[in-house]
This record gives sequence, structure tokens and C-alpha cells, in this order.
Amino acid sequence: MIQVWRGHERYPGGDAEAGIESLHAFSFGLHFDPENLRFGVLIACNEERLAAGAGFDEHPHRDTEIVTWVVEGELTHRDSAGHETTVRPGDLQRLSSAGGVRHVERNDGEGPLRFVQMWLAPHEVGGEPSYEVVRGIADGTPYAVPRAGALLHVRRLSDGERTAVPDAARAYVQVVRGAVRLGDACLDAGDAARITDGEGLELQGLAAAECLLWEMGPEPTYG
Repeated sequence: MIQVWRGHERYPGGDAEAGIESLHAFSFGLHFDPENLRFGVLIACNEERLAAGAGFDEHPHRDTEIVTWVVEGELTHRDSAGHETTVRPGDLQRLSSAGGVRHVERNDGEGPLRFVQMWLAPHEVGGEPSYEVVRGIADGTPYAVPRAGALLHVRRLSDGERTAVPDAARAYVQVVRGAVRLGDACLDAGDAARITDGEGLELQGLAAAECLLWEMGPEPTYG
């Protein structure tokens, strides 16, 4: 089954006066929707836009795997475990908050910053936080988030190029740039597809496109 969610259907958030614009794919903050809490282990997929000088002040996380993909600009990250990095387009950042960590996310550059941030629920709670940045991740190279039992595939497609969607219990496609075809649906930048028990599916580039593709197992059980 394929469910298409359009970019304009996302829940708006952020703080316009502070230069922050947020678009949430799942129930988030003041936008509580009991029918849209998560998809598999994916509990958030936020599109964030920060003006120059804007950002999120220090705030806490725990028991969440946070994966960030920068689309435009430079993201400054600082956390209570002592990491301070600048994340650029093509870099993949993962913060495993585990038993608890605090961090700051800012646009310290001169131009606009746009990034996609995805939160995943781990199979086990607690433990020590960890942090990683993969610089210039190669197209098609899967990135594993073992605590959540998920794989992320970054795919860049030229016009007409095709790529297989993994045959998985759950797959989530986020179009970052350009446009793609999935089955009978055309997905533009900002659109997403939630796929359950898909088999033999392909993405086809309709223009130069960049997609984030999550491969996940069946619904986890806790307790």
C-alpha cells in the first residue's frame, strides 16, 4: 500500500519573527493528530528553514535517534557531550540522544539554511549518547541506524533514471529536490510516500531529483 502525503499537508510550526519556519509530517507540538503519530519507527520528519543568525537554543532530547540532512546552507551543531560541527549539503548527521543530551542548532552563515530532520524511536531506551557526521555520503550508500533497526538510502536521480524501492515491511520516501514518479503518483519536492509491504516498486526521476528513502522493519513492540 502506498500513501502519498503532499508538502502542503504538513503541520506548520516554528517562529516567523525569530526566522524559523518548520513543517512537520507527523503530529507535533500543538498539532496533535492521533491518526498521524508515526510510521513504523519514524516519529518525526521535519523540514526546517532558518534565516541567517536564527536557530534553536539549547534543548534536551532522550531516547531518540535524530538524523539530519542539510539541503542548503550550513548547520552549526553543539551538544552537551562536547561535539561542535558544521554540517553542509551532502553531509549526514546522526545524534543518538540515548539516556539524555542537550544540543543547539543554528544558522551561523550569511545565507538561508534548509534541512530535513528525522527522528526515529530506538528499540531499547537509555545508554550513552553518541554522535556522527558522514561527510559527502555517496549516492545509494545505505546508512544504518541500528538502534532503530532502520536503513537510510540517499538517492540522486537524473531525468528518467530509475532506482528500486527496497522490498521492506515499511519504506518512507521524502523528496528533497526535483520530482519523481512512484507507481501512478508524481511526487514533488516536499512530498512524501509511506509504503507498507511494498514489492517491486521503483522511483523514476522526472527531473534532477534527490530523495531520502527509509527502509524499516515491521511495527516494533515495546515492553
